[in-house]
Amino acid sequence: MRKSLLTLGLLAAISAPVMAADYSDGDIHKNDYKWLQFNLMGAFDELPGESSHDYLEMEFGGRSGIFDLYGYVDIFNLASDPGSDKDSADSKIFMKFAPRMSLDALTGKDLSFGPVQELYVASLIEWDGANGSTNNQKIGLGSDVMVPWLGKVGMNLYSTYDGNAKDWNGYHFAMNWFKPFFFFENGSFVSYQGYIDYQFAMNDDVKELNTTNGGAMFNGIYWHSDRFALGYGLKGYKDVYGLKDGGWAGKTTGFSHYVAATYKF
Repeated sequence: MRKSLLTLGLLAAISAPVMAADYSDGDIHKNDYKWLQFNLMGAFDELPGESSHDYLEMEFGGRSGIFDLYGYVDIFNLASDPGSDKDSADSKIFMKFAPRMSLDALTGKDLSFGPVQELYVASLIEWDGANGSTNNQKIGLGSDVMVPWLGKVGMNLYSTYDGNAKDWNGYHFAMNWFKPFFFFENGSFVSYQGYIDYQFAMNDDVKELNTTNGGAMFNGIYWHSDRFALGYGLKGYKDVYGLKDGGWAGKTTGFSHYVAATYKF
């Protein structure tokens, strides 16, 4: 699944003065914000399976006290097109929720060091709808890190629990960014935004299906106004989700393309 288009609310947080989180005054709500947007998406040659389809994504996030949240819900084949390669799919929905709990806000202490601005207990839940073929719960350590040119970048390292197999299975490194780099006189701007998901140390007992590692990188160029956004994304895959390229899952290494039209609430 595609992942993460950040919005203007997050831009406001990222564009704030660069400083470590300081909650020693007891005001854990001073950095609160929230956002919600709907993205009408087109995916082309999405892996695995080289699937081309439309979908609607409700994407949201924000900050409230000690909690930081990102999430989305995807609904596939909106028009119930019988010619869509998602028409016969068992699952028409995919959900991802990534709540984090700030250790700085929880303890009231400045835990920053070097480029690391804030630390979190990070979690991630991934689930699809009809048949539950994806049912993952992940827990680990998260951070906000200052990176040259990109600015504040989210980085999280999780341990993965497979809810279907009832077993722990490897680790997941996630990184996301949102970098405005060109501004128009009317206040709109162009951003480079994207993410990296890389999984490793996974079980590969079924050699025809799995590898021990794999991942994807999304690179998006988007135009943003206060209420709308338009964008294009190129996503590169390498044995995505730890599925062996050319194995039982088919093609899992290559590139896909995305187009998006967004309305911001």
